[in-house]
Amino acid sequence: MSATPAHRGTIFLEDAKILEHRAFPGAQFVMRLDAPRCAAAATPGSFVHLTCGPDLPMRRPLSIMRTNVRDGWVEVLYKVVGHGLAELALRKTGETLSCLGPIGRGFTASPARPRLLLVGGGVGIPPMVFLAEVLAAAKGAWRPLVLMGSELPYPFELATSRLAVSGLPGGATAGMPLLESLGVPSRLASLSGFPGCHRGFVTELADFWLASLSTEERAEVELFTCGPHGMLVAVAALARAHGVPCQVSLEENMACGVGGCAGCTVLVQTPDGPAMKRVCVDGPVFDAATVFSS
Repeated sequence: MSATPAHRGTIFLEDAKILEHRAFPGAQFVMRLDAPRCAAAATPGSFVHLTCGPDLPMRRPLSIMRTNVRDGWVEVLYKVVGHGLAELALRKTGETLSCLGPIGRGFTASPARPRLLLVGGGVGIPPMVFLAEVLAAAKGAWRPLVLMGSELPYPFELATSRLAVSGLPGGATAGMPLLESLGVPSRLASLSGFPGCHRGFVTELADFWLASLSTEERAEVELFTCGPHGMLVAVAALARAHGVPCQVSLEENMACGVGGCAGCTVLVQTPDGPAMKRVCVDGPVFDAATVFSS
């Protein structure tokens, strides 16, 4: 008899009403869905698989950016790329989508490393916001710092941060208002010249901050990241260079989203040797050292 899959009984199918659907520059959208079972079970790094339109049978995977268990909603950020998400962008408040979720293994923070560096790029920003919000609500000894990078206008108003962060360039002053309200410091980077943003890659900000720490301080740090492939490679390299562990959330094309089709497999180094793992249910979060070994 085969073992019961770890994800069975934890993924819910809901007819989710669109509560809000906001458009931002750069063909970016934030959608809030009434999906109480998904909201109650979601963890930072998990995602939903949504129908995008009446004539599109294949769902699209979207990372969860925020949840509200009391009010029963989940929120996603997406950028229109391809026909499916173009169809999703046409959906109106009040319409209903089929929502499958939450799916995937999320991030795991260790109390032994309370200094958390969260690095998000583009549509890899949502899991970082979700993780930061959860850490802030836990009210423990966590000390997260969120760094974000985007060449498109950010899908929120930029705020001059009032939360001091040492070790960063003086020109990096802009942050995310939501995180500011939670007491979580954040800083932004872009090559597009947005006010208050570091003019460069977000990995440069991460490198500046890590390099400013003492050996004892770095021993308390763990990296968490999601974004485009090139950024993940660079963040994994930073983690190796500074000797800190790193968890990465991978972005891969998915068909079924629940581990059946094996269309999203990646090569992962395991104690038993190389193995192909499914990003949807074995991930999307992996130890960076097992995915980007050099």
